[in-house]
Amino acid sequence: MAEPIRKIIIAGGGTAGWMSAAALAAGLPKSVEILLIESEDIGIIGVGEATIPSMRAFNEHVGINEADFIRATEATFKLGIEFVDWGWTGNRYFHGFGDFGALFEGLAPHQIWRRLHAEGDASVLEDYSLPTQLAYANKFFPPNPDPRSPMRDYTYAYHFDASLYARFLRTHCEAKGVKRRNAKITRVNLRGEDGFIDSLTLDDGSVETADFFIDCTGFRGLLIEGALKAGYTDWSDYLPVDGAWAVPCARTEPLTPYTRSIAHEAGWQWRIALQHRTGNGHVFSSRFMDAERARDILLDNLDGEVLKDPMLIRFQTGHRNRFWDKNCICAGLASGFIEPLESTSINFIQIAVIRLLELFPSRACEPALVREYNFRMLESFQQVRDFIILHYRLNRREEPLWRYCADMPIPDDLARKIELYALRGEAVIRQYDHFAEPSWISIYNGQGMLPETYDPLADRVPLERLRALMHERRDIIQKVVARLPDHSDFIAQHCASPNFLKASA
Repeated sequence: MAEPIRKIIIAGGGTAGWMSAAALAAGLPKSVEILLIESEDIGIIGVGEATIPSMRAFNEHVGINEADFIRATEATFKLGIEFVDWGWTGNRYFHGFGDFGALFEGLAPHQIWRRLHAEGDASVLEDYSLPTQLAYANKFFPPNPDPRSPMRDYTYAYHFDASLYARFLRTHCEAKGVKRRNAKITRVNLRGEDGFIDSLTLDDGSVETADFFIDCTGFRGLLIEGALKAGYTDWSDYLPVDGAWAVPCARTEPLTPYTRSIAHEAGWQWRIALQHRTGNGHVFSSRFMDAERARDILLDNLDGEVLKDPMLIRFQTGHRNRFWDKNCICAGLASGFIEPLESTSINFIQIAVIRLLELFPSRACEPALVREYNFRMLESFQQVRDFIILHYRLNRREEPLWRYCADMPIPDDLARKIELYALRGEAVIRQYDHFAEPSWISIYNGQGMLPETYDPLADRVPLERLRALMHERRDIIQKVVARLPDHSDFIAQHCASPNFLKASA
């Protein structure tokens, strides 16, 4: 019988390290020792402040109380993302975390809307999205799981301070038995017989051995690349942005329950409202704009007082060729980076460690498990890559970056997806996609892609019946939005941080 893993070392802290520790502590027997090694002298990126709804499931899985988490991390709620000027200058649309209504006699709501549109109906698809209408009204209330409730067709995520989240998780993990060492890793020691990682030498001369390792050392990939030479696939031809300025500014009202993404001449700007401040950044391509110009654009487009100097982050879009090599997986920036759009970086941390638990090996790290893990991770990276490319591909802007993105060759699978949606609104979803059908539809529709026609099965229902149905749905959404609390009021009543209460007073 294969020997079980008895000790795991997580190399690196930050969000990736402590999320990995929390998931392992929740999912493994108490007999498995978990040691996290991080150095307080090494800074972390720490600007990933927006998430997608799967974050809720992660916190629940590791045993975190939502209200405690929100207070500790200065978090706010996120119903989706507003896109400004992406399709063209003056374009504005919303990617909400929910569907456009329930199926009706087997018909998807966007197909019903498309039939009504063909008959001259002036409504827009976003009229049928409850999270979109809540977000634009700056309202928030948790969804109701009752299938009879009009508040069932949406979910939510969070905005939070990533450095505070790492600190919060550290306290949580240490209470669960995770051990921590404050040290720098100076050497990765490999076993001569098979090339597995044997141990890590630390800056005080001590050596820590383990059966399995998780590399959370950021872009440098100290274990997975520095020692194991896993290799890297560059996606900059598809995703040419390679830098971002990040800067916090003072909080302003209203406290928006959504991320805002604003397109600029050679990239885009994020705005994320937290309880104690607003997070901002400008993602750009150095092929089309120099860093100083990108910084100036960001600083010229803030809506609050700057709280610290902007920080420049350089990156290369792409991924490790092997996410699991020998007895080591990588998580977070060590595994690769697609880009900040759609807030998937933290979700990739989550799936990296959850899939390890799903395919947890013995000390031998069975090759079949390694191959399957790498297959699933690559599929996820590729599906998210294609979703991000879609945002750029459908633009009609005139600046050089945007023309490049509109004209560049794209992956064959994405080309097939676009062709099918353009024909009759069929949104194709693959097995390891992070985003459901309504998310893809939001981007297609928001950037002006109206399908040539609609599902012919929609013609079997009398037109007036469909009109009455959709009118009723719009009316219900308007009534629900009118009676729900403001985002700020909901936080004040249920999960306000001391900083939020102080600022409000």
